[in-house]
Amino acid sequence: MAKYQLYPIDRTFFALSDPVRRQILQKLRNKQGVSVTELTKALPVKMPGTMKHLAVLSDAGLISREKNGRIVTVRLRPEPMKEAVAWLEQYQEFWNSSLDRLASFVEERGGE
Repeated sequence: MAKYQLYPIDRTFFALSDPVRRQILQKLRNKQGVSVTELTKALPVKMPGTMKHLAVLSDAGLISREKNGRIVTVRLRPEPMKEAVAWLEQYQEFWNSSLDRLASFVEERGGE
């Protein structure tokens, strides 16, 4: 996987672009502190694939890993999502404003 992303938000969106990685985040949202083995059982990929996806999520700062003996536990770190959500909210405001103007226009035209 290419490591060309310059900004943290780029790494966040890259990590979120894959459905398996989103599935991993969903599992971690529902249950913190999942072992890699347990996580792999719930995914459509084998252990090597899981490890690659975890590396991307870790690089984006979306997860943390902790090794205790032979067991690696994964936890969700939602902080990088805040920047992505803030970026998306800018566009939500744009679209809400555009849709409000469209609704006003349609209401005005409906009186004719």
